[in-house]
Amino acid sequence: MAAWFRSARLSGGIGSHHLRRRFQPNPSKGAHVAVISMHRTTEKFAQASAVDFARRIVPFWQAALGSEMLGAYLIGSLAHGGFSRRYSEVDMALVTEAGVSAQTLDRVRSEAAALSADWGPKLSVFWTDRQFCLGRFPLLDRIDYIDHAVALIEREHVRPVRPTLEEIQRYLAGAPFANWANLARRFATAETLEPKDHKAYLRTLLYPGRFCYSWMTGRMGSNDDAVAFLGKTRPPQLDVNVITRALQCRRADPDPDFLFPARTTLPSQVDACAALLARMAALS
Repeated sequence: MAAWFRSARLSGGIGSHHLRRRFQPNPSKGAHVAVISMHRTTEKFAQASAVDFARRIVPFWQAALGSEMLGAYLIGSLAHGGFSRRYSEVDMALVTEAGVSAQTLDRVRSEAAALSADWGPKLSVFWTDRQFCLGRFPLLDRIDYIDHAVALIEREHVRPVRPTLEEIQRYLAGAPFANWANLARRFATAETLEPKDHKAYLRTLLYPGRFCYSWMTGRMGSNDDAVAFLGKTRPPQLDVNVITRALQCRRADPDPDFLFPARTTLPSQVDACAALLARMAALS
């Protein structure tokens, strides 16, 4: 998810949860099945291309950091599943001895942009020192690293202390909730959906699912994981149907304009998530 609401077990392979659904041939819907199959194939190629891009960036980090670099990893949807060519970022995590300077970050971002006009602008870097005290590595992304990180290169594996559920809830109750709620209220009163806002709008519709999933479990997962979890738990007041439709849009890759009428549900989605915060406050 985007940095304004996300914070951010070493696996033997790249996450592929988004490939779980199987579509059986249906003679009466042959064209529809063909479109779905083509989309799935395109997404698989896009994911492979994004992973290859990330691997090709590693030498840039090695040249810039030398022995300071302890490991470079994939996190996010390329690791825990649900990657979307259109809507996902290429999330890389760097663990170093003592952090990464702003100059180094800018230089490698420039090199990445020159390497790929498609993936360079989507590169999102999470970085820290070996104590996980410095840099940009919020709690949820730390959970993602612990549970899902895929090593691109590793000199030494550093495992931070796992944040507790209470710590995750305190984190979510702060800037992530406030930033999402503000954006949700802005979209709820908008008269039009500009093309430049397509990605942000779809993520705003999806976020309550991710919020509730992480709030209740202390884990980081894909949008697919979150919607499946909501189907079982059905949090009070939350409109799960809207989130499910947003996930279907994300999977199929069209413009989300047809979901624009759903903006009127966003204030109540904010209220439903705020109710979780209120219950925590009451308990504390």
